[in-house]
Amino acid sequence: RKKYGIPLDKKVFVYGGNLGKPQGIQFLIECLEKSKDIDDAFFLIVGNGTEYGKLETYEKISNQKNFKLMSRLPKDDYDTMVGACDVGLIFLDHRFTIPNFPSRLLSYMQAKIPVLAVTDPNTDIGIVIEQGEFGWWVESNDSNAFVQKVNSVISMNLKATQDKEYQYLIDHYAVECAYEEILKHFK
Repeated sequence: RKKYGIPLDKKVFVYGGNLGKPQGIQFLIECLEKSKDIDDAFFLIVGNGTEYGKLETYEKISNQKNFKLMSRLPKDDYDTMVGACDVGLIFLDHRFTIPNFPSRLLSYMQAKIPVLAVTDPNTDIGIVIEQGEFGWWVESNDSNAFVQKVNSVISMNLKATQDKEYQYLIDHYAVECAYEEILKHFK
């Protein structure tokens, strides 16, 4: 955290990855704006994409104290930084009608940080996260629900959630599990 100027005394919510139209960047900005007075939370957005400029402009004009935007990092630096954060963020535009399951979920799971998914209702990533008890879901058209969830998460001890998440990763996404699942279709 020190290397990148990330506060040591706040719960850090990190988003890493593509910053394009599918992520609903305007809604992400709305969520950041509504969260600007949450003193115990810090929002770190890392990535690049077609909508990066919108976030960059917002960062400059907002002077928001609990938000930092960073361009893409080398993989090793990014992985280390994610492991130093508290909660991973996933954003998908509310208008999606086809289920999408972002791969960044796995990097958050490997880092043992719970996930707050802010997505359309058509993807089942929120269901997986909540049933696995390693995170939370809010619909990506309700910035007030996002703020409420952030406020509840900052007061939580996340240790039990982290343990469930890592076990879920081992039980459902290990190479052996994928291998067995693939073999079922050939029998």
